[in-house]
Amino acid sequence: MRTTLVIDDHLLRQLKDRAYRSGKPLKKVVDEALRMGLSQLRKPHRKKRYQSKTYAMGFPPQGSFDKALSMAASLEDEEITRKLMLRK
Repeated sequence: MRTTLVIDDHLLRQLKDRAYRSGKPLKKVVDEALRMGLSQLRKPHRKKRYQSKTYAMGFPPQGSFDKALSMAASLEDEEITRKLMLRK
């Protein structure tokens, strides 16, 4: 099939250079380049997996979070008490 394409000058130079070096006609080199490009377009793009940074919290690795949970509960109790005192 015949068609007319407008190809950038630098791309045409690269295609002609490749045709010259391979000894193939320009038409065949253009067909191969288009086939390779189309096969790349068909492949789904892989999304980069999100990774978040982790930071040490200062707990010993073998320790438990019981102390942190009891501290959080205590702070929550204090805040509730403070809010109740403001209402009086």
